[in-house]
Amino acid sequence: MDMAIHTYEDIMRLTENLSEKYIIGYGASSTVYKCVLKNSRPIAIKRIYTQYPHDSREFETELETIGSIRHRNLVSLHGYYICPQGNLLFYDYMENGSLWDLLHGPSKKVKLDWETRLKVAVGAAQGLAYLHHDCNPKIIHRDVKSSNILLDADFEAHLSDFGIAKCLPTAKTHASTYVLGTIGYIDPEYARTSRLTEKSDVYSFGIVLLELLTGKKAVDNDSNLHQLVLSKADDDTLMEAVDPEVSITCMDLSHIRKAFQLALLCTKRHPSERPTMHEVSRVLVSLLPPPPNKPCSTAPKSIDYAQFVIGKGQQQSHLQMPQQQLQQDNNSSDAQWFVRFGEVISKNSF
Repeated sequence: MDMAIHTYEDIMRLTENLSEKYIIGYGASSTVYKCVLKNSRPIAIKRIYTQYPHDSREFETELETIGSIRHRNLVSLHGYYICPQGNLLFYDYMENGSLWDLLHGPSKKVKLDWETRLKVAVGAAQGLAYLHHDCNPKIIHRDVKSSNILLDADFEAHLSDFGIAKCLPTAKTHASTYVLGTIGYIDPEYARTSRLTEKSDVYSFGIVLLELLTGKKAVDNDSNLHQLVLSKADDDTLMEAVDPEVSITCMDLSHIRKAFQLALLCTKRHPSERPTMHEVSRVLVSLLPPPPNKPCSTAPKSIDYAQFVIGKGQQQSHLQMPQQQLQQDNNSSDAQWFVRFGEVISKNSF
């Protein structure tokens, strides 16, 4: 991005000393600005405050984590600058802002149809799958939420904000650490035990998936999205919670039901019962429409959803099915094999 030809003075001049009018976002310990470089390319500047020791640690963690990895669904770090006014990180500018802004922001200028939301979910899932399964040591994001999923001009999702990310060596199954994250997205088992695993990210992703499906905030005043979904799942009225923009633009409502099932599996109380991000990604990819101008045979490989859902709930006796029944379900239509939401979650598992 030719960042090397720019000096600190250039950046300050182009942003009028990081003037408020260039602010495009806020974080708990940072502010994000838009800057148009000399070559007319826009970038995002994340200014991390350094008034407290933990702010400096966040800067170092983000620099070390995102500076050493590359994936199409993670924000790309192009440079950094250390200065008294606050350490600066330079990222790609994302034209469509954050997923939170588009779903809950005051303007909501862009309406997100079902296909776009599914594309966002797939991108975020693949980014997390890369962190969990393809990095050594594996990286746990710890703050997966809709405001940390940024969207480019094509609505491709990019995970951002790695300030509290945690590396987990291959030999370790978990890390005991302070509970950090955002209310509404924090894995309750992690909050209860302080034992952090990649399944904590899976839980947070499940909440984001519920946001995409319902259009509702994870926490809104006294309302908790997860509890709302559980109450509706229990009496099988969950489809009533679907965002109208989703229901009117989805050509196959069974896909919405499958996505809800997946979100419920991701947010199961016990981490061992949640799917991996590789599994989550595979299920979501299989819901995508086939590429245009290509025969249907090139569509993503089909997944046996009944087998997947039942397999993830094998510890619950009422989900055990005779092999003959399983075979019948595998050969039946979506409507016939579909497991009721209440049976997927079970009161005993939350």
